[in-house]
Amino acid sequence: MYLDQWILFAIYWVALFAGVFAFVHALMQRADAYTAAERLTKPAWLGISGGGAAALLIFGPGGVGMMFWIVGLVAVLVYLVDVRPKLIEVQRGPRW
Repeated sequence: MYLDQWILFAIYWVALFAGVFAFVHALMQRADAYTAAERLTKPAWLGISGGGAAALLIFGPGGVGMMFWIVGLVAVLVYLVDVRPKLIEVQRGPRW
């Protein structure tokens, strides 16, 4: 394998781990925290993160299904970067 193949292989596994982590995190949060954080509902984010994780698992970062892989990665990253911090902030309470 060449260096570019190793890099794509590493990106694939890191993205897959992030997708599974996002889905498990969304599953473990309280349903009222999503509405308190002014985000979509818990079932919506379970569907988005679960679908994103499934897309990351089924399709790879190269080949015909790369577009679906990128869409899955973007969905997972939106949850991790935008929704997850808001949920943690809402459930933790105000920090001084």
